Amino acid sequence: MIFKGFNPLDDKIFRIIDNKGKVINKTFLPELDDEIIVKAYKTMLEARVADEMAVSYQRQGRMYTYPPILGQEAIQIAAGMIIRENDWLAPAFREAAVMQAKGVSLKEIFLYYMGNEEGSNFSKAHHVLPISVPIGSQFLYATGIGYSIKYQQKDEVVYPFIGDGGTSEGDFNEALNFAGVWKIPVVFTIQNNQYAISVPVQKQTNAVNLASKALAFGIPGIKVDGNDFFAMYVAYKQASEYTRAGNGPVLIEAYTYRKGAHTTSDDPTKYRTKEEEQEWAKTDPLKRLRLYIEQKGIALESDDAIIAAYKPEVDKQFMEAENFKPYQLDDVFKHMYVDMPEDLKKQKADYEQFLSWKEKRK
Repeated sequence: MIFKGFNPLDDKIFRIIDNKGKVINKTFLPELDDEIIVKAYKTMLEARVADEMAVSYQRQGRMYTYPPILGQEAIQIAAGMIIRENDWLAPAFREAAVMQAKGVSLKEIFLYYMGNEEGSNFSKAHHVLPISVPIGSQFLYATGIGYSIKYQQKDEVVYPFIGDGGTSEGDFNEALNFAGVWKIPVVFTIQNNQYAISVPVQKQTNAVNLASKALAFGIPGIKVDGNDFFAMYVAYKQASEYTRAGNGPVLIEAYTYRKGAHTTSDDPTKYRTKEEEQEWAKTDPLKRLRLYIEQKGIALESDDAIIAAYKPEVDKQFMEAENFKPYQLDDVFKHMYVDMPEDLKKQKADYEQFLSWKEKRK
């Protein structure tokens, strides 16, 4: 188990390839066929293309605030390769790539960020929770589901995700505490992208790293190079095998960098330097995996060819979302209570009045 050899208290990071794609830890290099490695790279690149196009759609005023995943593709694609159909995914709000790997369509993701709740009605995705905007709440949901899985003796694992800032929330600590006590099948992931909006991780905690928080709850934890696809794949594979065998939960700190803004409402130039961004650019997960593939002589199309083939599909999914039926006003209110309380009745009446006024102005 890699968890025994990489004690978080020593601040050791699990890494298999360096920034130039060279293998530096042959012991743990996974035995993956060339076709699987190529597929992983192409899926990572496609995730980046969709992400960049989503930002473009938002800048055109065709979509609301969107949280880019730029720079965090290796984490999510590696997780997506390990998560099984019957396993559970509990995303925060920056997990578009792993959601797609679990069966959520781009159209549904676009619908959600257009403000249409039909985007949370995952038609072909099994066991995926809706995006959780309240910070940390998804960890509690995941722990509850994990308890249910153990109680019903099912062969399932829960995969919740959180950002570095979310580890300062009480929900994070409560979830890990209960998960550890109950020994439930949950693989917790912290996507440590260095900033909770503008607050650097150094101001979130005085701990040596975020993985070390696992030790307080008596569960294994490990700090992994989140920009190393192979390291993330091995970490998820071993964590999944460990917890699926009934040993209890695992915490993975995926050490990465948010290359873009926190959301499209954010301006990262206000709180970080160009020099820092350039230094982290050397660790780019796609560049590293492409360099590995090239050094191994594995056949792979050019990035331009992959992008050109994939862009029309992203546009198609976006157009389907953009031309989707309007969200019904009743659906905003009717599913909250059996009997609608008076304050919601008033809110609905006020909004209907606003819509009527808006229609008359045309």
